[in-house]
Amino acid sequence: MSNHTKKDTELFRIIEAEEKKQQGTINLTASENYVSSEVLRAQGSIMTNKYAEGYPGRRYYAGCMNADAAETLAIERAKKLFNAEHVNVQPHSGSQANMAVYFTLLQPGDTVMGMSLSHGGHLTHGAAVNFSGKWYKFVSYGLNRDTEGIDYKELENLAIQHRPKLIVCGASSYPRTIDFKRFQEIAEKAGARLMADIAHIAGLVAVGLHPTPVPYADFVTTSTHKTLRGPRAGLVFCKEEWAAKLDSAVFPMMQGGPMMHTIAAKAVAFHEALQPEFKVYQQAVIDNAKMLASELQKQGFRLVTGGTDNHLVLVDLRGTDITGKVAQDELESVGIIANRNAIPFDPTPPRITSGIRLGMPAMTTRGFGTGETKQVASMIVRVLSQPGDSNVKKEVADQVAELCRRFPAPGMS
Repeated sequence: MSNHTKKDTELFRIIEAEEKKQQGTINLTASENYVSSEVLRAQGSIMTNKYAEGYPGRRYYAGCMNADAAETLAIERAKKLFNAEHVNVQPHSGSQANMAVYFTLLQPGDTVMGMSLSHGGHLTHGAAVNFSGKWYKFVSYGLNRDTEGIDYKELENLAIQHRPKLIVCGASSYPRTIDFKRFQEIAEKAGARLMADIAHIAGLVAVGLHPTPVPYADFVTTSTHKTLRGPRAGLVFCKEEWAAKLDSAVFPMMQGGPMMHTIAAKAVAFHEALQPEFKVYQQAVIDNAKMLASELQKQGFRLVTGGTDNHLVLVDLRGTDITGKVAQDELESVGIIANRNAIPFDPTPPRITSGIRLGMPAMTTRGFGTGETKQVASMIVRVLSQPGDSNVKKEVADQVAELCRRFPAPGMS
């Protein structure tokens, strides 16, 4: 075959455009981050050429000695990072990590409890449009209307009433600390197993800035690309008693050969997370989120739960002239990337929403401190308070460009 195949300039122009966009915008998407050049190198390495169906020492293909070494390293580092008994690093995403747990423990039609998507849960926690809601009988729990915190009393009553086989805790847009011990106590009363989905807060958990679910939950799942700052992928831990069943649920039940290049990138990310500076970074994420919350409140914006304990802020736009969709579009027009998000008891449809979710992991990775966060909060207030004002947009867009020049995103050319 010729080595002079025509290069795909069209696709690489798109990639270059994405790099330019990432460098030139302020990313407040709570579920995104920037990986290091080392993670990128591993993700794009020749490990992608290797098909390694099975597990280290038990592959179905020859020539897997380096795949075995890479996966073993990832497992050992993940165990150390989270103090876990058993780890499977093969799931391709956080959603597939959740699926692996369901396949380990459940049969179609079993009763499960999960946090309502409209109150901050995830699609895989029982949403009707998701496989979880289609295959299993999910009973949703939610937030207290007055405090907007998890209503543990209602949760306990529902658990005792419905006797689920599994209770799922964790969220995708909940700004407060989750009481995993309380969840375990409720699960025990109901005769249920407990799964903790820490996809959003895994980085905080890893360094002890959020309580860990590992001692309390039978299973813990996470994606690896949010606060954990690794490649887009998944990870699942469990008590040793479930290890064999979990591994069989991942392979061969759920997927075939693992993505060895991604597992290699996970290993790099876990190594980075084990360094002392990673805790400094996570504390900065929390500090920046608290600064953002404080500044928005000073300017009259209402926050769900009144603040934040973690990496994100959920803004309630009811009472203003804009919806979550309008806010998202207005901010994007000046180079600030965020996402519309439902708020608890939201009266508007999911495609519109009454809220917007703002997260600090990505911008903290770029080096933003509380001073820069305060400036970003001011820009957000200006844009959302005067939607459609071209003069305001021009001024804010210039400020965004200057901040992005001062704090380049890592891992890029």
